Amino acid sequence: MVGYFEDVRSRPVLAQVEPGSIRRSLPASAPERGEPLDALLDDFERLVLPGITHWNHPRFFAYFGISSSALGILAELLIATLNVNGMLWRTSPAATEVEEVATDWLRQAIGLPAGFSGVINDTASTSTLYALTAAREAIPGLNVREQGVDGRRLRYYTSAEAHSSVEKAGLVLGTGQAGCVRIATDAEFRMRPDELESAIASDRAAGLIPFAVVPTVGTTSTTSIDPVPQIAEIARREGLWLHVDAAYGGAAAVLPSHRQVLAGCEQADSIVVNPHKWLFTPIDCSVLFCRREDVLRRAFSIVPDYLSNPEGESVRNLMDFGTSLGRRFRGLKLWFVLRAFGLERARAVLAGHLEMAQRLREWVAADPDYEVLAPVPFSTVVFRH
Repeated sequence: MVGYFEDVRSRPVLAQVEPGSIRRSLPASAPERGEPLDALLDDFERLVLPGITHWNHPRFFAYFGISSSALGILAELLIATLNVNGMLWRTSPAATEVEEVATDWLRQAIGLPAGFSGVINDTASTSTLYALTAAREAIPGLNVREQGVDGRRLRYYTSAEAHSSVEKAGLVLGTGQAGCVRIATDAEFRMRPDELESAIASDRAAGLIPFAVVPTVGTTSTTSIDPVPQIAEIARREGLWLHVDAAYGGAAAVLPSHRQVLAGCEQADSIVVNPHKWLFTPIDCSVLFCRREDVLRRAFSIVPDYLSNPEGESVRNLMDFGTSLGRRFRGLKLWFVLRAFGLERARAVLAGHLEMAQRLREWVAADPDYEVLAPVPFSTVVFRH
């Protein structure tokens, strides 16, 4: 592992292999007898590394980089060593309570009020799905949990620039793609509140049931920031669940100078922030903060005899807030990273990223052969030649 980081810069960023070449170079079935570790490591170097696109490479500029760190990697090794399942408090109390502490530290660091509690999932796709499941559970009189639902009448709303996972959630929720209404954006790629109001009114007039709205803080294509305060007011007035996708941009709120990127999020019912995107934590680590955790639990909690526990309501069983019973000790790596960096160093690194993005934006804007295509609120610069 140390050697990899020492020479990663010398490797090509993008994997240099043809489709199927790795699979063809490996045996079609498992060996009958175990092989020595040296053989495995040799094949790792010879066959696996050429097929890796190096997200840790200093010249990796695709998507949002996964900002791993040495302490996060060490924590992953310890997580695998312990190999616990944190589904119940009693199946490893530390797995639950360290996760509670780490997510609450993050909540405080980004300025969310004390009413939010956090739970760690694998990715924002899962966190958003769980949040929208809770939103569906909160629809008055629908009784989805016991009776199921014909999702064809349900509608939720998000920006035309929102991540595909918001739309994909509808495939699981039963609303289908038709149930996810994409709202037009303004010149800065932000969801238009007036278009949102019109869509809700039109759907209600057609006998449909609006139930949630998902604004984004840091969209994937341009890192635009939807006007959450205005959207929150519409959600409150219309009785919709407000889930904020801040998987990428939420980390910037660690900086006092950027705390306003989460303006309005204090009114949200739920919000997702991914430490594996911009807070030095190895993938996967997505924190779902929820202000109505009773509804989230009501949507998911099933406790057969083999999962009952004598602690009762005195503890928080993390299995109750999603579909997964198997839960890795993800809280350990977030706890390690926050302690190792400290907020002071984390802020300094994030500020450096933001400053570099602004410098690049200025270079691009000053060159007549290039054009800046979108505002640069975070660390992504969208431009064309």
